Amino acid sequence: MTSTSGTLISEPPPAVAAPEPVERRRPRLADLGTPLLYLLSLSTALALAGLLIALVGQSPWDAANAMYDGSLADGAAIGQSIDQAAPLLLVAVGSVIAARAGIFNIGQEGQLLVGAAVGAAIALFTPGPGPLVLILALLGAAVGGALWAGIAALLFYWRGVAVVISTLLLIFVANQAVSYAVNSPSLLREKAVAGQVTTSQTDMLAESVWLPRIGEYPDFNIGAGIFVALVLAVGTSLVLVRTRLGFRLRMLGLNPKAAHRAGVGAVLVGGGALLASGAFAGLAGGVMLTGNGHRMQDGFADNVGFDGLLVALVARDKPMLAVPVALFFGALRAGGGFLSATGVPRYIVAVVTALMVLATVFPAAYAEVRRRRTAGAA
Repeated sequence: MTSTSGTLISEPPPAVAAPEPVERRRPRLADLGTPLLYLLSLSTALALAGLLIALVGQSPWDAANAMYDGSLADGAAIGQSIDQAAPLLLVAVGSVIAARAGIFNIGQEGQLLVGAAVGAAIALFTPGPGPLVLILALLGAAVGGALWAGIAALLFYWRGVAVVISTLLLIFVANQAVSYAVNSPSLLREKAVAGQVTTSQTDMLAESVWLPRIGEYPDFNIGAGIFVALVLAVGTSLVLVRTRLGFRLRMLGLNPKAAHRAGVGAVLVGGGALLASGAFAGLAGGVMLTGNGHRMQDGFADNVGFDGLLVALVARDKPMLAVPVALFFGALRAGGGFLSATGVPRYIVAVVTALMVLATVFPAAYAEVRRRRTAGAA
């Protein structure tokens, strides 16, 4: 600014507003960290489980001891927990692949059943050396699960049927189809033997077609299925994080329109992710068949498909995080068998297991809800 005499006069600096006092807020539960949320939710679930067991006239302490004896008490119990975790981990890793592409596959139970049925047919009727038949049976189980998931993929990309609906309904179709197969003498029902009555199950697989085991009962012993699951979990994690295919899957899941403009084919990438998810579920059925059961019968899936999906949800769609979560769920399943032996009704066993599952799911769900509320407020 210049005065009339030509003298340069500087303007006064603008006033700086005084900083407003920072409002102090009381710490909330979520600020204390996820570990505390898990501790509180698990403690609440254990308290409710103990109350339910006491209401049916049983001792909560005896029930807790039974759960421990069945899952962690000795080498055999630990091995049983690991064996239970192997198919759960396979199902979870496949669920992660589909979820990364924005596809929510909830039909793993049916895909597991169909895969196990295909694997059983190959193991029972294919001649050849045991190791070769075992490999063919596992591959066939994976193909069977993939083809069953392919029906949902076809319905989605051809007719626009929601994957959640089609995969869920296909579970009921798979249950009926596999039940018919194991009840039909011309298909998978065990061969009739003179003087014996056959039941609705397949013949026992030849011992040469069983998955090998490390260790012997009653000492620590585990099946080779857990190593198959761990290798595939590590490989899947690397593919999702380090490869172009993994980047395309994430792009399709996060923004389908941007993925389409970038040249990512939804049918090829998304459909392939759903097929891969079904293949992992089918392979889980093959591992269950050749690793522990060694024959198929009604109720073979035993909710492994649903529990594996829960493992993926608790692990927040991260393959490596699914490993410890699957081990935890495997311990729950192994201990649940011992819990029913104490006289606790089987429906209470199912409720106790469900409470533990809810306890592990709640912190992740709470954190996600809080994140969305914060994003919406911003």
